[in-house]
Amino acid sequence: MMSEDVHLSDGHIVHLDRALRQRLMERLGMTMHLAGDPTTEAYKDAHVIDYLSEEMSKELGSPTEVRVGRGTESWVMWMRSEAMPGLWLRIPLTELQDKTFAPLFGYSAIIALLVIAGGWMFIKIQNRPLTELEKAAISVGKGQHPPPLPVRGGSEIRSVTQAFNKMATGIQKLEEDRALLMAGISHDIRTPLTRIRLATEMMSPEDAYLAEGIIKDTEECNEIIGQFMDYLRSTQSQNLNEVDLNVVISDVVAAEGGYDREIQLELGDMCGYLMANEVAVKRLVTNLVVNAVRYGNGWIRVSSGCTVDRTQCWFCVEDNGPGIAPEELENVFQPFTRGDSARGSEGTGLGLAIVKRIVDQHQGSLFFTNRSEGGLRAQINLPFQTKRLKS
Repeated sequence: MMSEDVHLSDGHIVHLDRALRQRLMERLGMTMHLAGDPTTEAYKDAHVIDYLSEEMSKELGSPTEVRVGRGTESWVMWMRSEAMPGLWLRIPLTELQDKTFAPLFGYSAIIALLVIAGGWMFIKIQNRPLTELEKAAISVGKGQHPPPLPVRGGSEIRSVTQAFNKMATGIQKLEEDRALLMAGISHDIRTPLTRIRLATEMMSPEDAYLAEGIIKDTEECNEIIGQFMDYLRSTQSQNLNEVDLNVVISDVVAAEGGYDREIQLELGDMCGYLMANEVAVKRLVTNLVVNAVRYGNGWIRVSSGCTVDRTQCWFCVEDNGPGIAPEELENVFQPFTRGDSARGSEGTGLGLAIVKRIVDQHQGSLFFTNRSEGGLRAQINLPFQTKRLKS
């Protein structure tokens, strides 16, 4: 009978014969399986344990692969070695139950949650200056002047914030200087114009034909100066209040209409009020109506209404003039642009630029299209910025 020596941890050597080794393996549940045995299919689904594979390869002196998988009753360790070609050793790990891994899984889940929460808080803190910078940049783009941003965050973010604060301060100073310069120019030019106007009115009746032309020129100069001042004036610094668009339109039509021209008025129901600067909105409507009177052929229609979703109001100014060339529709809102020759060359070229600035400052939108019947159609959409609805 063949026997084999087994080395114990205390140094003693125990001689085991084959029958005893077989009973010991059966007691431990260890089994050997040949290739093709259906039981070995579980070996393919088990996970390779690299550390154990390397250690067993060293002990056996031959390449060995160790895998661990889930059995029907317990975890199972599979071992396949080139020292035993065609054989799979299956060792049930009966002492290793699912509850053994429960604390490990729980601790791993807690650690993962802490890592995710910590990472989220870190990113949130790091991105907070960028979010504030984005909001401030949008405000500056709308013509507002937000207070300087606090310098904090990483070195790169601090540098960007400092540069932005310097830029915003420079823009504000530039606008203040520009407004002061235009106010000074307006005062210095209007003073001699007023003297010219007074002197003209004192001219003799024989020179009335000259006086009429001089008075017309001085009035045109005053109008040009007023257009410049209107373009530079920011409505953001003015008071905002509830404005009924239909009331403003009615006042403008009554002022610009008359016996020599008739303006059709079609006002729809308004489902709310605008939170806007009334002077700026009146200037907006006036510029469009005057533009239609100047370039139209005598027919003008002004209409208004409310969008289906009740979030915006709109008004349209239409005329039957020559319209604007399609390629120039995008350029008419630029300062000092008067449109093509079909629309004439009167005015300062700032009327529609002022219209666009007022619409932008009230977060609205404007659309200019040529009417199929001839003429121009200008539509302005303005959002309701107050929750109070008209009764």
